[in-house]
Amino acid sequence: MSTFSTLDVTVFLVYFILVAGYGIWVFRRKQGGSGKASHDYFLAEGSLTWWAIGASLIASNISAEQFIGMSGSGFRIGMAIAVYELMAAATLVIVAVFFMPVYLKNRIYTMPQFLEQRYGKAVATTMALFWLGLYVVVNLTSILYLGALAISSLSGIALLPCMLFLAVFAAVITLGGMKVIGYTDVVQVTCLVVGGLVTTWLALDMVAALAHKQGALSGLSELYAHTRDHFDMVLTRDNPNYMDLPGLSVLLGGMWIVNLNYWGCNQYITQRALGADLPTARKGLLFAAFLKLLMPVIVVLPGIAAYALDKSGALGDAMKVGGEINPDRAYPILLNLLPSGLKGIAFAALTAAVVASLAGKANSIATIFTLDIYNKAFNKQASEQRMVWIGRVSVVVAMALAVLIAPMLGIDKKGGFQYIQEYTGFVSPGILAMFLLGFFWKRTTAGAAMFATLGGLVGSIVLKFLPSMMDLSFLVPIGFAKVTAGGLAEIPFLDRMFIVFWVVVAGMVVISKMAGVKRDNLSKPMHIDTSLFRVDGAFALGSAVIAVALTTIYSLWW
Repeated sequence: MSTFSTLDVTVFLVYFILVAGYGIWVFRRKQGGSGKASHDYFLAEGSLTWWAIGASLIASNISAEQFIGMSGSGFRIGMAIAVYELMAAATLVIVAVFFMPVYLKNRIYTMPQFLEQRYGKAVATTMALFWLGLYVVVNLTSILYLGALAISSLSGIALLPCMLFLAVFAAVITLGGMKVIGYTDVVQVTCLVVGGLVTTWLALDMVAALAHKQGALSGLSELYAHTRDHFDMVLTRDNPNYMDLPGLSVLLGGMWIVNLNYWGCNQYITQRALGADLPTARKGLLFAAFLKLLMPVIVVLPGIAAYALDKSGALGDAMKVGGEINPDRAYPILLNLLPSGLKGIAFAALTAAVVASLAGKANSIATIFTLDIYNKAFNKQASEQRMVWIGRVSVVVAMALAVLIAPMLGIDKKGGFQYIQEYTGFVSPGILAMFLLGFFWKRTTAGAAMFATLGGLVGSIVLKFLPSMMDLSFLVPIGFAKVTAGGLAEIPFLDRMFIVFWVVVAGMVVISKMAGVKRDNLSKPMHIDTSLFRVDGAFALGSAVIAVALTTIYSLWW
């Protein structure tokens, strides 16, 4: 393994100074604001351009769990794991067309605010508290810990100082508000894409060298020829990784639940566009969709390249921990193999991804806590300046909690990507059902929404442990279960989500119809009409390009 050179350190310091300096400049230049101080701080209302919104969406989304976890999944599974990124591109278009107009027409600034307007305070408060817990205990901790772990392995610095550096760096950016986050994310995503592509290019060049060739294109050809099974996009039932990506469910089933919930019902994501007008928000989401098409090249291909290098013996025992291969080591090992200077660029890209995600998550925590908990439950007459101050304090507290509890959660043992998917997946079906019916079915009641909150969680837990309580082999012939190495017929994770979603929807419909149509079931009706969903020609053309690209990818590498 190589170590950091003076050139690597210089490159990283340039990145750090560039981001910090640009953030200070944005903060001072745009300090005047465009409306309420709280909305200006939390949402950058009217201040973010479409390209800043799109870049911020990607910078906040791509973090250590993608660079480390998804690259590791590329090593273990192959390009099929890229479905999370590719389906996200399609989902962003759907969110831009159908979700964003509803939020902006009804002046929704937080997800709990939507729930309060639609279902009442009880549902909104329950979900606000839930989201705060989920964001701090699951998302913030995993991003911080995995990012620090990767940086520690590359730099040789102890884990705790790396965690503190990332937490402080992200907190400082977050304290400047959404404007600073949004515009510094443009720099962050540029570093992320350039550094990521450099790493992929050099990884493919290493593969080419195995056949005494040069260049990334030669490496890609060699990689495809020698790891053909790692380029199957839809896994068959006899594939050992079928439980992670169960065949056509990734295109027609549970993957839609994952993506629609994440991109359409998630404060952490939607917040970037909630302060803009509809045309700007839609352009930003479409730009993010195009950037998403790049992500498999940046985060999955390096993992497959590492698999080829390890298979050839070029990596020796570097992939092994305790005598067993650990796929999550793939990306850090590749970075350590990079030459001086380029390692600094790749290191900056990884840091940019982690810091941007931490800042975005911390800002969402501050927004929900301040606007939906503090302002409504503790101080309804709080001044605008007081709410901004409370938001900043909550950022510091959330970061401190994440630093304290992250090492205790065993995140590295579960794998970051799997850790996040496992815990958010228990509630995603219920949340998505609650939002979709709240949008498009006026008769949905508060009681039905509360059922979705609890029923989705309980249903997911029951299906998780059901195989140990009863024989589910009758589901195997119809494709909803597979007999695993342990001898149990288990339901794949994505199929569980799909089943729970439709059970919750059915339950909500029954509960709502039993309650009857009562005006007090709605705190405030949503203003929705079909004209909201019309798009302009440029957006329609961009969406068509996304659809053609996805269809081509899955047609060629089925």
